[in-house]
Amino acid sequence: MRAESFIVDTDVHNAIGKLKDLLPYLPKVWHQQWLESGIGVHGQYYSPVGVLRQDAVPDGGGVPGSDPRFVLKHYMEPNGIDYAILTGGGEQGISLHADPDYANAVASAFNDWLADNWLGVSPKFKGSIQINHSDPAAAAKEIDRMGQHPAMVQVVMGSGARMPYGNRFYHPIYEAAERNGLPVAIHPGTEGKGIAGAPTPSGYPTRYMEWHNILPANFMTHINSLVCEGVFEKYPKLKLVSIEGGIAWLPHLMWRMDKNYKALRDSTPWLKRLPSEYIVDHVRVTTQPIEEPAKPEHLLQIFQMMHADKIAMFSSDYPHWDFDNPKVVLNGLPRELKRRILGLNAAELYGFPMLDEQKEAELA
Repeated sequence: MRAESFIVDTDVHNAIGKLKDLLPYLPKVWHQQWLESGIGVHGQYYSPVGVLRQDAVPDGGGVPGSDPRFVLKHYMEPNGIDYAILTGGGEQGISLHADPDYANAVASAFNDWLADNWLGVSPKFKGSIQINHSDPAAAAKEIDRMGQHPAMVQVVMGSGARMPYGNRFYHPIYEAAERNGLPVAIHPGTEGKGIAGAPTPSGYPTRYMEWHNILPANFMTHINSLVCEGVFEKYPKLKLVSIEGGIAWLPHLMWRMDKNYKALRDSTPWLKRLPSEYIVDHVRVTTQPIEEPAKPEHLLQIFQMMHADKIAMFSSDYPHWDFDNPKVVLNGLPRELKRRILGLNAAELYGFPMLDEQKEAELA
């Protein structure tokens, strides 16, 4: 048994097989709307490679990621995944629906469906609480409602929003997350949809590749906002997880924020430390889609610059088209750094037991 064998995948997408599967958890007043429109928040970009891996279709047919037992058999068991953080199949888009009551109802229904249909199948599955972040008061109630479920390990929000996430409008969400001991994760894919603004400060890209390339800009916006608005001073136990937003941009952001803080700190008097120190203590990033420089040693340098041994966590994005294989993606990294990224950093964040007694004896 190698030390690298402990693996936590922090981004596995589970999906509702058929819209009708959610009806038992959704108030009847919303049934017709759900069956006719689902999330009801649509994007405008066509992906020529699709979104889902076709080899991930369950044995009995259906949507990839819709059968928990097939996910175990097809992905987790062959790759030695100890825990998978389930992030849903695009439900974060509900926060950008024009009707907050519908959005709140769908978010709650999805959480109940997740608890009943996935979290009891295997202790390896861990859940993310879906919320409607456009209604923070209702979102806080949902966090309190689901936060004590033993297999719910974080709150998840889409990165598309009407304003940056440090804004005090969102603070009830962070207060509830801290109260329940849960990290808050941000996941991309909702930029430019529904009631959110354009996906870039300059408007709308023309095609999917352009949109996909620039997604990290939105993560930079939110992390910059969370630090500068003093969220981590106000909620000192809060952790933020940046999922699927890339990683190579983080050192640049940390340097730029630190440099400007030295001259402009009077505008953020609540900050007691350098912005980069808040990021290292409170922000975690996931590896997929990892940047791939022509010279692999450059990626290692970036990992060193961003303190990846503390803040980076493995993610595969299964079963999406740009899936990263845990057996391949981090090859070439120093052994201890790889071990921390593959599992130990996530185990520390989420409170997972890192190794059972048998594994500990084999690694001794």
